[in-house]
Amino acid sequence: MNPNRKSFQKRLIASVVASSALAGFSGGAIAQQGEPALEEVVVTGIRASLEQSMDIKRDSTGVVDAISAEDIGKFPDTNLAESLQRITGVSISRENGEGSEVTVRGFGAGNNMVTLNGRVMPTAGINRGEGGGSRSFDFGNLASEAVSGVEVYKTGKASIVTGGIGATINILTARPLDNPGFNATVGGKAMMDTTNRVGDDVTPELSTLISYSNDDATWGVSLSASHQQRDSGTIGANVNDWGIYEWDSINAPQRAWNNTDVDVENAPEEGQLYSRFFDLRYEFTDTQRTRDNAQLTLQFAPNEDFTATVDYTFAENEVQEALGQTGNWMQQGANIQAVEFDNQEIATMIYARESYAGGIDEGYEQQWAETTDTLESFGVNLEYQVNDALSFDLDVHDSEMHARGTGPFGTGSVRMALAAPVVVGREWWFGREFPIVENQYDDSINDANNNGVVDPGDVSSTMLNLRQADQKMSVTQVQLDGTYEFDNGAIDFGIESREMESHTLNYTASNVALGGWEGAYPGEFGDLVEPFDIQGEFEDFNPLDGYGFRANAAELYDYATNEIPRYSDILPAPLNQSADNLVNEQMTAAFAQVSVNGDLGDMPFNILAGLRYETTDVESSSLAAGYVTIWESNNDVAINVDPSQPSSLVSAEASYDNLLPSFDFTLNITNDLIGRFSTSKTIARAGLGDLGVSADSFGAGGGSTYLGARPTASASNPGLLPLESTNFDLSLEWYYDDTSYASVGFFEKNVFNFIGSQQVERPLLGIRDVTSGPRAQEAAEELTDRGFALNDDNLHGMMVFNEFIDQNGSYNDAWVNEFGNVDYAATQEQNEFLSGQPGGLWDLRSRPEDPETIFRTNTPNNAREAKIHGAEFAVQHFFGDTGFGVQANYTLVRGDVGFDNLGSPDESQFALVGLSDTANLVGLYENYGFQARIAYNWRDKYLNETSRGAFANPRYIEDYSQIDVNVSYEIIDGLFVSFEGLNITGEDSRSHGRNYEMMWDLRDLGPRYTVGARYTF
Repeated sequence: MNPNRKSFQKRLIASVVASSALAGFSGGAIAQQGEPALEEVVVTGIRASLEQSMDIKRDSTGVVDAISAEDIGKFPDTNLAESLQRITGVSISRENGEGSEVTVRGFGAGNNMVTLNGRVMPTAGINRGEGGGSRSFDFGNLASEAVSGVEVYKTGKASIVTGGIGATINILTARPLDNPGFNATVGGKAMMDTTNRVGDDVTPELSTLISYSNDDATWGVSLSASHQQRDSGTIGANVNDWGIYEWDSINAPQRAWNNTDVDVENAPEEGQLYSRFFDLRYEFTDTQRTRDNAQLTLQFAPNEDFTATVDYTFAENEVQEALGQTGNWMQQGANIQAVEFDNQEIATMIYARESYAGGIDEGYEQQWAETTDTLESFGVNLEYQVNDALSFDLDVHDSEMHARGTGPFGTGSVRMALAAPVVVGREWWFGREFPIVENQYDDSINDANNNGVVDPGDVSSTMLNLRQADQKMSVTQVQLDGTYEFDNGAIDFGIESREMESHTLNYTASNVALGGWEGAYPGEFGDLVEPFDIQGEFEDFNPLDGYGFRANAAELYDYATNEIPRYSDILPAPLNQSADNLVNEQMTAAFAQVSVNGDLGDMPFNILAGLRYETTDVESSSLAAGYVTIWESNNDVAINVDPSQPSSLVSAEASYDNLLPSFDFTLNITNDLIGRFSTSKTIARAGLGDLGVSADSFGAGGGSTYLGARPTASASNPGLLPLESTNFDLSLEWYYDDTSYASVGFFEKNVFNFIGSQQVERPLLGIRDVTSGPRAQEAAEELTDRGFALNDDNLHGMMVFNEFIDQNGSYNDAWVNEFGNVDYAATQEQNEFLSGQPGGLWDLRSRPEDPETIFRTNTPNNAREAKIHGAEFAVQHFFGDTGFGVQANYTLVRGDVGFDNLGSPDESQFALVGLSDTANLVGLYENYGFQARIAYNWRDKYLNETSRGAFANPRYIEDYSQIDVNVSYEIIDGLFVSFEGLNITGEDSRSHGRNYEMMWDLRDLGPRYTVGARYTF
């Protein structure tokens, strides 16, 4: 048996007895003097749960926090992460308004180890058709009904599996022999998510847990199952990228414009850094999620010395998501008329105005994504008590997580870009919490329907993208532990073997040109495109009037394939494999630790000292596709898989070993006052995406490299060493009542081999640069000789003219029909015609004579070190027998490496991410059958990314707070009804770049409510 689990069970029994005694003292059933008690009184509920958790904290060695179920099948929160955030030092990230991953003491999810009954679980996940590479466990995959407790180990121990620098979080599930006899619970909830638009306003959550053991407790079986549905939506605003430049002369081609007629208000000083936005998009999503969990556990204990446990765990999460946008890109060049900057150190563009003589598009991209994550785990555990002193525990399990796209046409996501090419003027206003945009429309141009409004008759396809990903991760783990007890202590020892394999396949069909970037076929989809008041969806913000549309991207793709003949040669679009990445990791470990009890004067103490040794071998391989670069229009450059080129196989191997000591000293200063000191060395391994040997995330930089665009990419590094942290903890805990305590703790973590990133300028996979080769140089010379402005509009137009229009002095018929028998004159109308041909007819494709593209490649590396320190303060207090109680905690986290917001965009930076102060305040009441909680959770602003986009920008998540409530009432014995509200005040989330005005994204969020009933018998 896992010693951690055994100690948890012992403390659980002790706390139940204590709870029973407390109940008797406070007016429960009391046996008359001299008469034997007829029955045991067991108290459940909030107070008993918190007492159990407090007992675990008090009786532990090292710094441990815990959450215990209030009763069988009744964990405090529907979502495990939502419960964990109320532990001191723990904060969470949210996905679609629901707790997803945890940060502990400033370390993000990838640096925390999550185990299930002491076992390492596989992780896999994809997002809108892109394969993931994280080790972080998503708590959204597990329902809480089968969970009996969660332990959070903040200090290292030799006996605990490695991988968590912030903490090791162990999820415990119910086992039949832990709950003698027959126990069962069945529950149902109805959820109403106020953000829902298209799904059901009320969705079900059903759960059951049945446990049985015979009278002699020699065998038992338990089964838990749950089914949950949630329909929800989001509305928000996004910016694709923020360019960071140095202010220079008005004619510099790399400027946001090189039009001398631009009206510049509050211009930056010469040489000053300034920023400009690339676009502003309003975005909505509609999500439908179905989550199914089940666990079957069999136990056999023929005698008190032997227990065998076999369990099977199943979890499946299915998500369907529709996304739509109203997007407005800055075109630059001759289009821009006026700009205004603020007075910050990085002068930020807070206003811009552009005009478009021939009209430009407003984008209405639509996406449809479907994914399914399936977890299966089979395990066997054998516990054998050899004699009074010696015991062994053998645990074997094999688990697999499979994440894949399960959408139509074999995809994970279908993205159909739509546009109405009817915008003749555009203005943006930033410099505020919520930026806004306003367009001037004219639907009499570009073949629109000329009815005075922007409607589906003006909307055309532009580009199609298909994505598919398939990721499997498996873990096979064998662990043999032993314990030898002696008079004043014990020796624990063990060995572990663990193999992890992650296999990721990616497929893509990128930028398949349909109507082209100019939207050449307005009205082609008819009623499949519906008007949508996207501006009216915002509750807390006020965008200006405009237009929005919604459609099912998969239906549009099917319609374009089967009903529009002009696409018959290019649709259906083939999905080409873009990546095949394999990472295999084999770890072998041995540990020993000794626990010694004694007395220091009148003060009992405990010492736990241990040593763990691990060796790890890593093998990585990647089958990389060939690529072609396509210049489609002024700032639209695509790098697509080219199936005509052969794939290339690359592989690498690495190995490392670690010696990890740990030491815990616990001193019972008085019966109520406990002091602790701990020091240990812990590791966290690099993310799977970082350990490959592939390159991906190719971005062409938004224009020609000849005029300063910066192509970007991401690469892996299979030689990465794990993070290694030397930890120190000092704490004092005062248990001044049966269910009340106060604690203060200080911690420091000195971390080596921190994984940062470096920007390396290098070619990748033989990808060629069409935007700076001989054709580009020739076109640039012609533009200069003829006195035309040298910008991306004209450079692209001149190249297309030279390649497709000018045929040895005679001009292409399409050109002559449009403009007559004239030469290229670098007008906006000519450029739009040359770049707007549907089907990619005049796209510029890279050739062997073009130079290799030099990518600014974001590459992970070690050789970073940093120090994190902080303090934790917590109090839990119940006010006698009134039923009222309170929990409060505050965590302070500081680091010695921050991000320099004035740093050069040409240089990547290393900075500590995830560091933030957090606080929780929970009010409690439990009496007369009522249970009530109101919880306030707050997290301060923190750095989330250090190299976003092409300009090495940071991303700061702004401070966020949320209020949750939970009320339940026991109608009759065992039957409870409940009400729960999450984010009841509808708080919103926002992130920004180097300053507040550089908004990255904003989400207008809303509350969700559940009502439910649960019966336990």
